[in-house]
Amino acid sequence: MTSQAIDIPSRPRSSRPSALVPVGLLVLVLTPLLFMPLAAVYIFAFRGGWTAFWVSLSTPDAQFALRFSFMIAVATSVINGVLGTYTAYVLNKYQFPGASALNIVVNLPVAIPTVVVGTSLLLLWGPLGLLGRIVEPLGLEPMFTPAGVLLAHLFVTFPYMLGAVKPVLDELETTYEEAAYTIGASPWQTFWHIILPALRGGLFSGALLTFAHSLGEFGATVLVSGNLRLRTQTAPLYIFSQFEAGNIEAANAVAAVLATLSFIIFFVLLRFARQPSKDA
Repeated sequence: MTSQAIDIPSRPRSSRPSALVPVGLLVLVLTPLLFMPLAAVYIFAFRGGWTAFWVSLSTPDAQFALRFSFMIAVATSVINGVLGTYTAYVLNKYQFPGASALNIVVNLPVAIPTVVVGTSLLLLWGPLGLLGRIVEPLGLEPMFTPAGVLLAHLFVTFPYMLGAVKPVLDELETTYEEAAYTIGASPWQTFWHIILPALRGGLFSGALLTFAHSLGEFGATVLVSGNLRLRTQTAPLYIFSQFEAGNIEAANAVAAVLATLSFIIFFVLLRFARQPSKDA
């Protein structure tokens, strides 16, 4: 019996599908949803040229709104950095009744509409509020003042710092912490020298996210601030007021500044998030 070679047709090598169609479809969908609205901000901001853009930003109202927003965002990041870190530490290190419920409550501001936040603060600290009517005779009126704006921003952005720090604490090994206790370190010394250095990445990300969200906060701020020019008017409220007045160029000039700051913040966040993988 003679053997004959049988030619078996070779299977075509599997190749990755072309990305042209999926990417083209994605760009087609995102263009009217994201790209064009963002481009419209800069187009209207610079429609009159650099001179008109700078004149719009040089007005006292625009300068105050940007400066006030920046100061509130910095203060919010610092205060929530301390409060969020402490809250994450307590929830991670201590077991107590109601810990799960407390963990849910401190994350609720993410789900609550910001207008509801503003309403709740007014009902608490306003002239007719539960605590407002008590502190008003003492000369303390937090609503419609910078203090009220800060309260609203602290409430709205609190979960961002907590959400950035607590996962780091949950994954942190306790070996070095236990070693510090065995050599006589106090809880404060252990936190300062062992735990806090390990939280630098979470603190950095949480601070940037808190700053970015505080910079653009609108819903709660418009209720608790009164939108008083040169007193409590933040940059988003200034944009809203200028649009209502028909001053589109001035509104978009400040909007372009906020958008650029947001781009820079999230660019830094993305670079920072990729850094560990490069080091690995």
